[in-house]
Amino acid sequence: MVNIPQETPKMRKDGLSIIYFGNDWTAENRTSSHHVAERLAARMPLLYIDSPGLRAPTPSRRDMRKLVRKILGAFRAPQPIGPRMWHMSTPQIPFRRLPFVNLLNRWLGRLLVKRAIRRLGFQERISWFVVPHPGPLAGSLGEKLIVYYCIDDYAALPGVDSAEVARMDANLTRRAHQVFVASPTLIETKKEINPQTRHSPHGVDVELFGQASDPLYAMAEGARELRPPVIGFFGLIEAWIDLDLIAYLAESRPQWTFLMIGRLAVDGGRLKTLPNVVFTGPKPYRTLAQWARAFDVAIIPYKLTRQVLNSNPLKLREYLATGKPVVGVPIPETSHFGDCVRLAGSPEEFLAAIENALASDSPADAQRRMAAVANMSWDARVEEVLSVVEDRLETVGRT
Repeated sequence: MVNIPQETPKMRKDGLSIIYFGNDWTAENRTSSHHVAERLAARMPLLYIDSPGLRAPTPSRRDMRKLVRKILGAFRAPQPIGPRMWHMSTPQIPFRRLPFVNLLNRWLGRLLVKRAIRRLGFQERISWFVVPHPGPLAGSLGEKLIVYYCIDDYAALPGVDSAEVARMDANLTRRAHQVFVASPTLIETKKEINPQTRHSPHGVDVELFGQASDPLYAMAEGARELRPPVIGFFGLIEAWIDLDLIAYLAESRPQWTFLMIGRLAVDGGRLKTLPNVVFTGPKPYRTLAQWARAFDVAIIPYKLTRQVLNSNPLKLREYLATGKPVVGVPIPETSHFGDCVRLAGSPEEFLAAIENALASDSPADAQRRMAAVANMSWDARVEEVLSVVEDRLETVGRT
């Protein structure tokens, strides 16, 4: 079940509902797709639709279990996951270059979604896409408005068919009545396709992560016995994480503990052999502040890939909200917070930046970091987005 904000805002439009195509609802890693959907559902009824299949599944046991679960779940009725929120899946066959695959995905997806809409009694509705591959359904669901809330450079993700994903992304951008992008580096590209494009950076759960700065707040049990200083990371440990950088840091400072919280989706290599590197696996989102309570420094050790350069790391604002010192690579989004983040362009600079944070960070520095994101709550972000959507509803309604 979702955590609906305590003060549920008034619904924006009587009878208006949202058909929301997002990331896997049950994924270990909570993304802006989840945060935005929860807050939209506090304002109007919302059907959250998992849209698997952006990348082809691997033969791994995890991928096969997930594939079977999604296929079987696609034919179930929508399941309630909140007071005004339901969940379903639509199967997306990932091999889109094969004949008739796109046609089959579109036909089956439309059939299942329309069936769900009828069961839920949704009348006037908005289709809201966070991922591009179900985009062919846009405009076929009787919606009043199409929103594309683009949170990543999807064609640059590892393991995807880049050319095909880029085509789907451009098509959905073109068809949407309103486009939002999380990263400022994507604005101009999207505006060339659709002038109705706005920047909507990620929000942060200020209250949750702010607890990590409270010395009386309970630390996660698994972190209490770790030897300080603790250099911490949380998030999905995927191909864009620079494991060689972390290995260099850990080998250079064996007296430090490197705490890696999240699913290890790649080969950990020699990191798995280092006694001062701790992998915890995925942890529930609501417990991340308890783990961050143990951090002496939080790190963003990304590789400088196209995907990363066009990203808006959700963890950046979450780290800042904890008040902990942050060391990260120089990408547009970390540079935007340059007065709060220590930037490092090489392994040697990264090591020196962590040492500087451990030696000289102050309570005033912590307060400055927390203040930098104090007004960036998810509720505030969703209010900003909805004000734009309301204007577009009126404009589209007049045409």
